[in-house]
Amino acid sequence: MSGPLCDLRVLDLSRILAGPWASQTLADLGAEVIKIERPGSGDDTRGWGPPFIETADGQAGDAAYFLSTNRGKYSLALDIASAEGQELVRALALKSDVLIENFKVGGLKKYQLDYDSLKAVNPGLIYCSITGFGQTGPYAQRAGYDFMIQGMGGIMSVTGQPDGTPGAEPLKCGVAFADVFTGLYSVAGILSALHHRSRTGEGQHLDMALLDCQVAVLANQATNYLVSGTPPGRLGNAHPNIVPYQVFETADGHIIIAVGNDRQFRSFCSLFGREDLADNAKFATNPARVENRGELTEILSKIIRIRTTLNWMKALEDVSVPCGPINSIEDVFGDPQVQSRGMAITGQRPDGTPTPGVANPIRLSETPVGYDRPAPRLGADTEDVLRRVLGLDDARIEELRQAGAIG
Repeated sequence: MSGPLCDLRVLDLSRILAGPWASQTLADLGAEVIKIERPGSGDDTRGWGPPFIETADGQAGDAAYFLSTNRGKYSLALDIASAEGQELVRALALKSDVLIENFKVGGLKKYQLDYDSLKAVNPGLIYCSITGFGQTGPYAQRAGYDFMIQGMGGIMSVTGQPDGTPGAEPLKCGVAFADVFTGLYSVAGILSALHHRSRTGEGQHLDMALLDCQVAVLANQATNYLVSGTPPGRLGNAHPNIVPYQVFETADGHIIIAVGNDRQFRSFCSLFGREDLADNAKFATNPARVENRGELTEILSKIIRIRTTLNWMKALEDVSVPCGPINSIEDVFGDPQVQSRGMAITGQRPDGTPTPGVANPIRLSETPVGYDRPAPRLGADTEDVLRRVLGLDDARIEELRQAGAIG
């Protein structure tokens, strides 16, 4: 292994998205990540398709969803409900720096795989628990999924068309917004805990909740409410604090225009000979434009609708006013900037099965992200991990297999 975290071992007992997103990020950065999966079925997302990848022999393989969040890992098929499986997890925890799990609160205590139990085995262990609502509070025992967390956490209340307009209703984000952010916050927490351990030798328990993270990333919308006492609503593609900063219809489609300051607004108005708008007290400053959003948007919409998207983009770029198209995902991966940055990657399993994916956006000059290990086949590394990490011999591995502890 290479990368800045190449001396770390992560034991990953998580599944679905938030936990695996965290462990994949750590794997991208060089950590050895051992993914514990249920024998026979594995992570639920292996079956979350179509689409599925096509294996080297032409069969349907794992779902694209699984590939999106499990590259760089070793798959160990192990039954933690068995006594032998639990003992193997404890042995692996003793030799690991980090453990990530997303069982329900208290779900691992019956197996003696909870933090307190494993802390006794490895006092330096960083133990990251990811749940819907956290380890405390009145909702702690509830299951939490991204969609419901988006609803409960407020993001849907500010996403979608305004009330009274066509298609007005709260909308979720097009990706699992709360899960992904929770995974990234978990990485930040894990790295912080590792830094603390480097100074003190102490491990610790991270209590990560999807709802907490969703509330945290309400960002300016949350602070808008806390400052004003007025809950923000849905504005469609407009911005609550900046005008004009939205989607406009053009002669042949749509364009995003993002005017971030008064200088840019004046440059924008000069393009179509309406400097009077920039001089008008109702529009001259951003607070005034926010106050008079409706009137200004109506004026601008009529003007912008006259030219094509490409024509506007060229004109706006020439005067340094931020703008952009609304790309399909196909368009995204055809974009020359995205291609230049190498954001689409292709891996290959040992049997020749291709595993396409999306690159990690972290760019490190001295310890770059590596993609040497594709998302693994279920149980592909069971014997390797047991031999290499725990020193088990063939006879013991066969005993465990016969007992149903491993797959």
